[in-house]
Amino acid sequence: MLTRKQLELLDFINKRMARDGVPPSFDEMKEALDLRSKSGIHRLITALEERGFIRRLAHRARAIEIVKLPDALETPAQGFTPRVIEGDRSDPPPAAQPVEAAATELPVMGKIAAGVPIEAISEVSHTVAVPGQMLGNQGHHYALEVKGDSMIDAGINDGDVVVIRKTATAETGDIVVALVDGQEATLKRLRRKGNAIALEAANPAYETRVYRDDQVKVQGRLVGLIRTY
Repeated sequence: MLTRKQLELLDFINKRMARDGVPPSFDEMKEALDLRSKSGIHRLITALEERGFIRRLAHRARAIEIVKLPDALETPAQGFTPRVIEGDRSDPPPAAQPVEAAATELPVMGKIAAGVPIEAISEVSHTVAVPGQMLGNQGHHYALEVKGDSMIDAGINDGDVVVIRKTATAETGDIVVALVDGQEATLKRLRRKGNAIALEAANPAYETRVYRDDQVKVQGRLVGLIRTY
C-alpha cells in the first residue's frame, strides 16, 4: 500500500511520461509535490522502486520506467503505455498476437543539438519506422537524431531519435524543438518568464539560456523517442 505522497509522485511521473514521453526531473518532482529538498524525492523514488512500481534504469541519469500502476491510478480507459521504443529487435511478434497500430515512416530531419544550439535542420537524411500508438491521431510528425548530452537527466541520450509533433505553440515545461534567431535549432525544456523564454537543459553542466520571446520559435513538441542499442 502506498502513502499519499508516494501515490502523488507516481501519478505525476505517469502523467508527465504520457505527455512528454520522458520522466520529469527531480527538481520538477520536488516542485510538484511541494517538498523542500530533493532528498525527499529520493526517498519516495526508493520506496516506489522497492514496492515494484518503478524501475531506475542503469547508466542513465535519473531515468525512470514505470512497471505498474496501482488500481487508484489505472482506469479501463487509461493504462500505462511505454513511450520509449528500443531498436534492433528483429524478432516478429507471434502470429496470434494482434497488431495494435501500423508503423509509420517518419522523415529524420538530420541532427538536433541537446547542448549548444547548432544550425537549423532542413533536410531529410533518412526515415524511421514509428509505432502508430506513439503518434496518436492528431498533427504531423517528424524525427530528429539527438546530438549532445544536455537533456540526459530527462532520459534523452546522445544518439537517440526523438519523435516530434509539429506545433508552433508550447506550454511551460514542454520539451520542444526551438529555433533561435531563425538560425539555430535546439532541443530543450521551454519555460516562459514574462516577455522572455528560457530554454532549460536537463544537465547541470549546461546553463539555462534566456531569450526575448520574439527570438524563439517553437518548431514542435517531444512526444516520444527511439533508442537503438
